[in-house]
Amino acid sequence: MDARSLSIDGLPVPFDDGQTIMDASLAAGIFIPHLCHHPQFTPQGSCKLCTVRANGRYVSACTMPASEGMEVESNTPELNDKRRTMLQMLFVEGNHFCPSCEKSGDCLLQALAYELEMLGPHFPQFYPDRPVDASHPDVLLDFNRCILCELCVRASRDVDGKSVFALSGRGIGKHLIVNAESGRLADTDFSLADKAAHVCPVGVIIAKRRGFAVPIGQRRFDGEAISRRVDWLARRRADDEEEQ
Repeated sequence: MDARSLSIDGLPVPFDDGQTIMDASLAAGIFIPHLCHHPQFTPQGSCKLCTVRANGRYVSACTMPASEGMEVESNTPELNDKRRTMLQMLFVEGNHFCPSCEKSGDCLLQALAYELEMLGPHFPQFYPDRPVDASHPDVLLDFNRCILCELCVRASRDVDGKSVFALSGRGIGKHLIVNAESGRLADTDFSLADKAAHVCPVGVIIAKRRGFAVPIGQRRFDGEAISRRVDWLARRRADDEEEQ
């Protein structure tokens, strides 16, 4: 039986039954911008950065099943402009000050901003008043950087079986919380060995006493653009801590 295929930006891409557009693209080494997708979790299409045009219709690449003969447009000026706007909104909605962040150089949000040539925030800063939780002996939580991707929520619930994290509120008031009566991470059974400790694409969940173990300039996206790290994005090692 001949392999089934779709096209992404005019390139033929094979796919297997059950794969999404994102699955097929990553397997083929084709980069589609995304933040909330992780190959180990069921996709849910939270961030919308992976929006593409499939047969003329806007869909999320991470949730849309691939189909024979499907024509997908991704790397177009129109779509990249929309993605850039979404990134600008994410940057002003939280406190993302890259020079002072331990995640700089290893942050998907920052790497995508470089990739999509985001030169400025464009919108007024929100400066939300969110807490920093340093109660846990091994982990610091900086809620100011949360982009509501829910990767830590899904990892803690589906992999660790603990449900340490959740999202609360609606609309502009939606925010990440810790599932403890006190709201403090120290009052949960969270561990640095948990999957949820290593999936945050930004700088919310930070291991203590490891700051700048990898110097700035030598981190994952310092030397190579995110679009050239499709191999890592496709496999995302179990601990999400691949040596650079």
